[in-house]
Amino acid sequence: MDPLGARSCFVDAESLPCWAGSPDVPDSAVWLEDTEPPGIGSPFPCREDINQKVILWRGDVALLSCTAVVNTSNESLNDKNLVSDSIYRYAGSELQEEMQKLKGCRTGEAKLTKGFNLAARYIIHTVGPKYKSKYRTAAESSLYSCYRNVLQLAKEQAVSSVGLCVISTQKRGYPLEDATHLALRTVRRFLESHGSALDKVVFAVTEQEEATYLHLLPLYFPRSFREEQSSLPLIPPDIGNADGEPVVPERQIRICEKPGVHEEDSEEDEGLGHDLTLIGSHAFARMEGDVDKQRRLALQGQMSGVALQKQHQRNYNRWLSRARTEDLSDIAALKALYQSGLDNCGRSVIVIVGRNIPVLLIDMEKALLYFVHMMDHVAAKDYVLVYFHTLTGDHNHLDSDFLKNVYDVVDAKYKKNLKALYFVHPTFRSKVSTWFFTTFTVSGLKDKVHHVDSLHQLFTAIAPDQIEIPPFVLDYDAQENGPIFQSHSSFSGL
Repeated sequence: MDPLGARSCFVDAESLPCWAGSPDVPDSAVWLEDTEPPGIGSPFPCREDINQKVILWRGDVALLSCTAVVNTSNESLNDKNLVSDSIYRYAGSELQEEMQKLKGCRTGEAKLTKGFNLAARYIIHTVGPKYKSKYRTAAESSLYSCYRNVLQLAKEQAVSSVGLCVISTQKRGYPLEDATHLALRTVRRFLESHGSALDKVVFAVTEQEEATYLHLLPLYFPRSFREEQSSLPLIPPDIGNADGEPVVPERQIRICEKPGVHEEDSEEDEGLGHDLTLIGSHAFARMEGDVDKQRRLALQGQMSGVALQKQHQRNYNRWLSRARTEDLSDIAALKALYQSGLDNCGRSVIVIVGRNIPVLLIDMEKALLYFVHMMDHVAAKDYVLVYFHTLTGDHNHLDSDFLKNVYDVVDAKYKKNLKALYFVHPTFRSKVSTWFFTTFTVSGLKDKVHHVDSLHQLFTAIAPDQIEIPPFVLDYDAQENGPIFQSHSSFSGL
């Protein structure tokens, strides 16, 4: 029996148009379809097979005829919002009885019930975070968990199609655009890894939400190479890890073994006002103390080595915090710094393109922020840097003071885990500058620098298919050194 007559309103997900197809891309797009791909690809390349699974639909998620629909609620699973109200209304009273058996749901978790009078067989209930800018990182992690756990539960239940509402309701205060970025990239990464488990993912949105989704979908689900390239400058610097999960700085939040009890600390930290702020319901984070007092002590030479290390860590975390909140899309668009594949020892390869750094035209402080933002999770493990000095001019050369500042700001893990710096196509002047810098300005870097005169030599350390090389570098090397052969004998010292 269907007392509400809802079944006449249900919409079959299979009948909705998918996201695939040839989009209209503005003429301002940099590359055309038939041009040679640039040296830097999008982290979210065009995938027709994935786009065929994605649907954007303006409508009530409760009316979708698919295997499962998502309900966004609160920890007690009794939230009053447009999505929940509609699902309860169409599912009927049996859902209310079933919900009482679940005994609530923690933020970020997902729980399953039957769909009852809905066209959907199941309802997946989840609880999005309450957003506060002060605890943005925690909110990002919780919202990611919502989407990931929903998709994982759908996979475990052999759900073929799922209707996703916007989990972060306006009532809980999460900025719509930030939430949409996280939702889209999480779904994209899940479909990349587990695409065979799901046939359809329907983003069910309101009229207000639709505009944001239409604007951001091409970043994560480009429908053509041209759309992929035109969207590339708009992709945020932070795209999470391989699953789309936000990368949390390792020591940005320090968890106390005994929440509520002050830990013992050095004399330098006494009286600095260790505020303990509740994060969620069970963890405490130590807040930063009197920074000015610590700086005075450092200048007076009264701080111990441990205290100086702590001060440096706080300074780095401040840079990282800024990097995660500022708009760095203009720096990202330069394509001067990007992550590539792995070297022959399995270490991450980071590429720096010197010619793409317009030193005189950009805000170098933002450049440092972008470097910190991108490198924080990479530097947690062993990595190598490849710097293409190819065809750089005076306006591309980084000042030694800036490089020293970078070296002083970054966390100790950057220096420890950097295993090699390959300086490709150096000039005599650059070799002298590098020697001077690594001898007199910084310590511990000199033995890691390798001057590489040709790509032949570079490929003895990094396979050609593991590094994205700008076309102009390939052209220059071919002119100077001849065609590229994968010889492994000329530079075994790398």
